Amino acid sequence: MTIHPCPPLLAMRGISKRFGAVEALIGVDFDVRAGEVVGLVGDNGAGKSTLVKCIAGIYRYDTGEYFFEGQARTIGGPQDVVRLGIETVYQDLALCDNLDVVANLYLGREQHARQARLLSVVDEITMEKHTLDVLRGLSVKLPNIRAKISALSGGQRQSVAVARAVMWNSKIVMLDEPTAALSVAQTRQVLDLIRRMRTQGLGVVVISHNLVDIFEVCDRIVVLRLGRNAGTFEVHAASREQIVAAIMGAEFGEADDIQQTGYNA
Repeated sequence: MTIHPCPPLLAMRGISKRFGAVEALIGVDFDVRAGEVVGLVGDNGAGKSTLVKCIAGIYRYDTGEYFFEGQARTIGGPQDVVRLGIETVYQDLALCDNLDVVANLYLGREQHARQARLLSVVDEITMEKHTLDVLRGLSVKLPNIRAKISALSGGQRQSVAVARAVMWNSKIVMLDEPTAALSVAQTRQVLDLIRRMRTQGLGVVVISHNLVDIFEVCDRIVVLRLGRNAGTFEVHAASREQIVAAIMGAEFGEADDIQQTGYNA
């Protein structure tokens, strides 16, 4: 068992969530530390999405405790979580294709400059400068920050969504299937971006079915099965067969046919 020198930024303890007769989460524990990438894996229906939505404040869990930076927190909704510094990038990215990169990063948070007679206009120059600073800090390369989202590749779109998540002093970023449907080159771009976020001291949660990607960028892997914790593994000490066995609920050595699990191992 690894002893971590720093306490978790986020600690979920004993989280349970029920939808009618269905128990989606049952006493789940989950931690994320600064400068750590945590993989969250499990089969369909394991509770991954429910846990992420509980962390993000979209769902209110029935029982359990939510700690951030060592303090118990009461979460009333998504805005409470954003104020803590936790952002989520969902699989659909929630980008506006008809707007450019700057407009997407500032959507709903536009900066204004006062003009004569108390008129207020959007401060495009400040917004462009901040956008360039954020993209450079993440080593994100785009053809033009005024290019419309519809003109960007899948990897570039994912990078813009991540940049939007980190530019507001975020401390934890959760990524839902960040490499799904991307080419090999675009996947490499996103995985490199995740590494840079870790280097900058952010906590990163990667929800993915792709175990190759999980093993490449994650420090720890948390497995959920049927709404419960099924194991937490240090990547350097675990094998893909062990993770698949935990996902399937099999003893290690019984999960030989990895391809039948639906996981890209």
